[in-house]
Amino acid sequence: MIPVYLYVGPEFGLRNEAIEKHKIAAEKKFGTLDYHLLYAHEVSLGEVLSILQGGNLFADARFVVLRNAELIKNKDDIELLRNWIAGIKSQNYDDVFLFLVSDETSVDKKLENLIPKENKQVFWEMFENKKEEWLRNFFKQNGFKIQEDAITVILEMVENNTEALKNECSRFFVCFDQNHTITEEDVEQILAHNREESPFTLFNSVCDYTKPSSVRLDNALSILQKIRNSKESNGIQFIAGLTWCFRKLKLWHELNSKGMLGDLDLKKNGFAANKVQNQYKNAARIWNYRETNKVISILADTDIQLRQLGSNCEDNLLELMIYSIIIKKGEKIENYSMEAL
Repeated sequence: MIPVYLYVGPEFGLRNEAIEKHKIAAEKKFGTLDYHLLYAHEVSLGEVLSILQGGNLFADARFVVLRNAELIKNKDDIELLRNWIAGIKSQNYDDVFLFLVSDETSVDKKLENLIPKENKQVFWEMFENKKEEWLRNFFKQNGFKIQEDAITVILEMVENNTEALKNECSRFFVCFDQNHTITEEDVEQILAHNREESPFTLFNSVCDYTKPSSVRLDNALSILQKIRNSKESNGIQFIAGLTWCFRKLKLWHELNSKGMLGDLDLKKNGFAANKVQNQYKNAARIWNYRETNKVISILADTDIQLRQLGSNCEDNLLELMIYSIIIKKGEKIENYSMEAL
């Protein structure tokens, strides 16, 4: 079997668990792994393949996870990967593993065609009732009970994938003794009052169309400041998170234009949860399809500027970017008008 896998889709938790199982199996079979987690917007495909071909001389096998695989579209990169796979296949190497990962539901067709069918999987977002069942089992496995109202509040507050749910709900196991029944009040106390901000909470905040743009801007800048003050602040990763949100908004517009907002179509495209559907309905009222594309361009331009100018300019560039997104709806700052406020 060719040790190249394509795992895509918005259900991060189940996807990451599947990769971890492969990693554990590889460690049992080979011993020490030369493990790398890389991002397609930070390294070239040539660098990735060099790691797989050489890597750590003291490791028994090489294991690379390459995220943002949807960015691999260049003809030369596709051909480079095709040749590498052919070489691996002809020489029967089984001590190298390459996982191409994307939060999107698909990648470039030419890239997808390189991967064997049995090595491809789409991790769709779970239906709401499946998430409820997952939460009950998660608390039960850790020695806790949880009320139905508490489950509802958690699903309203936390990003709708099992990785985010696991990370957030693990807080309860530190704050309460086993056999405790988690209530709605517990959720409010633990999650609402101690909630960490992220690009996703910022996006959720700026989607509130009932508030004027000036208020949404103030809220967004406040959230941005909290993120910037955190220990793990990274401008590039922040932009990547927001870009993911606006790409989903672009997809929402495309589905809407084709009349594909039924339950099945929404589930297939990562909009299964009611909370997520409402969020993107609201966002679509603020940014139309054209404006959404402009916002994505602003995010890409800011990403390039950050890489060119370095961390000293991060705060200013990110604040200008947020202003452009909320007030200008993707227009560049030089087109500023006081009437926008």
